[in-house]
Amino acid sequence: MKKALTKSGLLVFLSALIIFAAGCSSKTEGSASEKKGNDTITIAWLPNESGQDLEEARTEIGKEIEAATGKKVKHKTTTDYIVAIEAIANGNADMAFLGAQGYIEAHNKNNKVLPVVVPSGESGTLTDAVYYSWLAVNKGDANEYKNGDKFSIDKIAGKKFSFVSTSSTSGFKVPSAGIVDYFSKKSNYKDLKAEDLQEGGKNKFFSEVLFGGSHQGSAVNLLTGKADVAAFCDTCVANYVKLSSGEANTPGAVYQVKQDAAEPFNTLPGKEFELISVTPVLNSPFVVNTKTLSADDQKKIHDVLISDKVTQNEKIFVPADSKFSGLFKMKSGKEHLVEVDDKFFDPIRKLSK
Repeated sequence: MKKALTKSGLLVFLSALIIFAAGCSSKTEGSASEKKGNDTITIAWLPNESGQDLEEARTEIGKEIEAATGKKVKHKTTTDYIVAIEAIANGNADMAFLGAQGYIEAHNKNNKVLPVVVPSGESGTLTDAVYYSWLAVNKGDANEYKNGDKFSIDKIAGKKFSFVSTSSTSGFKVPSAGIVDYFSKKSNYKDLKAEDLQEGGKNKFFSEVLFGGSHQGSAVNLLTGKADVAAFCDTCVANYVKLSSGEANTPGAVYQVKQDAAEPFNTLPGKEFELISVTPVLNSPFVVNTKTLSADDQKKIHDVLISDKVTQNEKIFVPADSKFSGLFKMKSGKEHLVEVDDKFFDPIRKLSK
């Protein structure tokens, strides 16, 4: 896979692999191993989805699963990616909503962790089931990252940079792979590796490296001046910012923090940032631990998540004109949760090769 920070090339490649993976998709199978015997299903959430502003959205998903399974749903919110990943891998959680990289790490720890569904793209299919990884700078600094009239990442070397977490797909895996691919073609960076981007300092690629812990945290690192450049994704900050100028998910687009933005943006209303690089990333899955959930519960969860009942629940799939802080936003009206299997995430695995 070409590890480039170009929107069009990667999207074409991802689309081809997604179409292939969709043809191989099958429903999550139950494990013959011992099943959990209690009447509670625990869902682990990454820090990005653990905020108070998304509590009602999490609760609504829990209600749908409770109605389908007859079991009580408990929500396990986290402040660290690894906590959510470990929870689903070691059986302390039965379900989780993870990024592609987080799922791969959990599956590598325990192959009984398998994906169930992902949100579709605007087409209502897996073909365009992507969101976007951004590299952003504060408004007013963007011209420094241009080569002529086009944006370039050449000038990020030596800057203070903020990632999300090393377990984040769009907040580390994809941007670090793109940075390495781009700079390793230059003679002075020919031996650059993703691990070299995790720590800043003298004779390092970045002068300083920060980890926001969440996409929101990485964006705040940028807006408060702690970082010159930051990686974070569009969907995780969508509830807090609005497009100010330019075309959405395109280099040169400017976003502004909403006046009524919730924490951690509540002290930053009106602050603006500009995109210098945009890369499509595979959508995030709901995953289950097939050892702790019975095959019957897995099927019930699968069936309710892809059902019209969930799709038409406006606290799960939020209408485009709604101000409700939800997980999924309707754009075309065709979006819904789509069945997926492990092969769907092979493009992200290839970034490590």
